[in-house]
Amino acid sequence: MIIDIKYKLSSSIKKTSNHVLFVDEKFNISSLKKHFSKSEFSYVSDLLKNREEKKKILIFDINSKRKIILISISKNFKGFNVEKLGAEFFDILKDSNIKEYFIISETLSNKLKNLVGHFVHGIRLKSYSFEKYKSKKTKKNITINIIGKNVPDQKDKLKFNAIEEGTFYTRDLVSEPGNVLHPDEYAKRIGSLKKLGLKINILDEKKMKKLGMNTLLGVGQGSIRGSYLVTMEWNGLKDKSKPLAFVGKGVCFDTGGISLKPAKFMEDMTYDMAGSAVVVGLMKSLALRKAKINAVGVVGLVENMPGGNAQRPGDIVKSYSGKTVEILNTDAEGRLVLADALTYTEEKFKPKFIIDLATLTGAIIVSLGSEYAGLFSNNDKLSNQLI
Repeated sequence: MIIDIKYKLSSSIKKTSNHVLFVDEKFNISSLKKHFSKSEFSYVSDLLKNREEKKKILIFDINSKRKIILISISKNFKGFNVEKLGAEFFDILKDSNIKEYFIISETLSNKLKNLVGHFVHGIRLKSYSFEKYKSKKTKKNITINIIGKNVPDQKDKLKFNAIEEGTFYTRDLVSEPGNVLHPDEYAKRIGSLKKLGLKINILDEKKMKKLGMNTLLGVGQGSIRGSYLVTMEWNGLKDKSKPLAFVGKGVCFDTGGISLKPAKFMEDMTYDMAGSAVVVGLMKSLALRKAKINAVGVVGLVENMPGGNAQRPGDIVKSYSGKTVEILNTDAEGRLVLADALTYTEEKFKPKFIIDLATLTGAIIVSLGSEYAGLFSNNDKLSNQLI
């Protein structure tokens, strides 16, 4: 589905079109009379008396060709609250036959900067779909006209667009099957981001062996594919201040190795590189928006396979830090990849802090369910900022 966003200053739009209007938490429409005919205003006002309290989006079918959609924005709403409403609004769009909407940007005075920008951002993020390998692709096009002056400026549009492109790049990487996005291909794709101004350095097996990254190499040694440690640097500040560091687990497919996983749901193990994909998407986003920050992204790319040269339970390897590790279960591979990646990041870049991202253990789903991510930190201030 293609969402075409158009910004227009003119407020002279037909009253027969589909209007999206922002209201307060009480759904007060007294100030919106100019957007209704007299009979429509009376009709909507009457229906609002019996509205469902919890709903933030209400749809009124005026006739077969015209809808009025009211979106409630509370005074204490943050950007992410409005983005969530944008996502909810997209669900309405995709299930509707209507191809054009008009969002009246100035129908609510809210102190939140970029209210419309956050709303549209939520629509775009929810509109993502991965249809690369489908024989029949969705061809639905929807035009959303933003009317009025209460819209993001060029700088903010660039920021929202950069976040969207980085997020979609992450989702594309995660959605690729393991036979396409193996470590060799993944390293090439990251290398192509040089054109955005990122400094990319790819350490192959020979270079990592010389450095002593044996825990990372041990995970990938059963695969016919290569193993890599890739660093991405963004220097958005002219000074030499310490960078922020992001480290990602990139197990492109995880069979569990010799400690083989159960066959059920193993097809999902192509997602075991999702942590690294977040890091890559983030670095792309920072480069696109020309972020005034120094940051480095580091990803360890491997494939954990039960080949003839695979690591065995009981093997002992020495990590980049110099510590020896006894491998009791080859399906505990993520911490081995991250061990070398984290030590290298700390020694090479001496960052202000490190955030690592990984699909590290299924036990987190047992403890938190599928709606929350687990966060562990040795710095309460940093973890609070992240939350």
